Amino acid sequence: MADTTPLSLCAREPHVPADRLVAEMVPPPRFDSVRFATYLPDPNQPSQTEAVRVLEGFAAGLDGGGPESAGKRAFLGLGFGRGARRAKAPAGPRGVYLDGGYGVGKTHLLASLWHATPAPPERKAFGTFVELTNLVGALGFQQTVRTLSEHRLLCIDEFELDDPGDTVLVSTLLGRLVEAGVALAATSNTLPGKLGEGRFAAADFLREIQGLSAHFRALRIDGEDYRHRGLPEAPAPFTDAQVTRAAHATPGASLDDFPALLDHLARVHPSRYGALTDGLRAVCLTAVGPVPDQSTALRLVVLADRLYDREVPVLASGLPFDRLFSEEMLNGGYRKKYFRAISRLTALARDAKELVTE
Repeated sequence: MADTTPLSLCAREPHVPADRLVAEMVPPPRFDSVRFATYLPDPNQPSQTEAVRVLEGFAAGLDGGGPESAGKRAFLGLGFGRGARRAKAPAGPRGVYLDGGYGVGKTHLLASLWHATPAPPERKAFGTFVELTNLVGALGFQQTVRTLSEHRLLCIDEFELDDPGDTVLVSTLLGRLVEAGVALAATSNTLPGKLGEGRFAAADFLREIQGLSAHFRALRIDGEDYRHRGLPEAPAPFTDAQVTRAAHATPGASLDDFPALLDHLARVHPSRYGALTDGLRAVCLTAVGPVPDQSTALRLVVLADRLYDREVPVLASGLPFDRLFSEEMLNGGYRKKYFRAISRLTALARDAKELVTE
């Protein structure tokens, strides 16, 4: 194969206009074609089959009318039992919250709900928690409320609270959207009443967390990580020379030194990490080593999510991805984020193995 000059993530400083942030609030490329019918429940996990049943009915209830009527019909009486009835008055949870471990298909189900909801794409929104908070930063709070209040459904993937400010911001935002009749759906590895646990526990913020929890009815999804179910072990890291050769032989690949990339991420706002990966066929990294601190680690988590969403393989030399984060990090308040990143990067490393020909 002819030699090509690799791209560099460190050379990119993307600018993302606010209208692009709004337009891109749709399921990412990895989940373009997913539907409830393509979700394969584990026969040993009945909660997965039940989740599909509940969400199919949930989507069917979001038919016609404006956000307010849709929200009242579908959410005010959302039930999970076989004989559940819809409420007749606007009271109780207004959303569904998919709680479960890593790789049980929560995002697949959330994207399937988005696809199944009978509304044009501009009337339903899908984004990660980080993307939602970034949208508020770009548009301002009041304009975000006005923009999203016209939607029939808001899907929030990887719902989590990284700081007390997010708690108040999101609690207030979702409260305003619920008042406008917008239907809510979210996924997380953490039950809504436990958000922020291990990070901040001041009484004022705990009240905000409980306020958030009141917007959702939790649906537990059990199971093992499908990304590694029945698959071979992730490949061991390659050598610097192998990674460099693969980058030069792969059109559209980037090649960066891992420590330099971590430094660069600190200079790029996380809302731009998706644009940072635009057009990449593969990401090649040399000298992968331990992440030095928590702020750097959280930025890497966001990049891992964007790469996974876009199905960009990651070829690396140095340490294996399950050794990126220290024991202290993996036992701390952000541990679930770090384990998700390990799971996703390991899947992308497996996808990248075919790029190495020698």
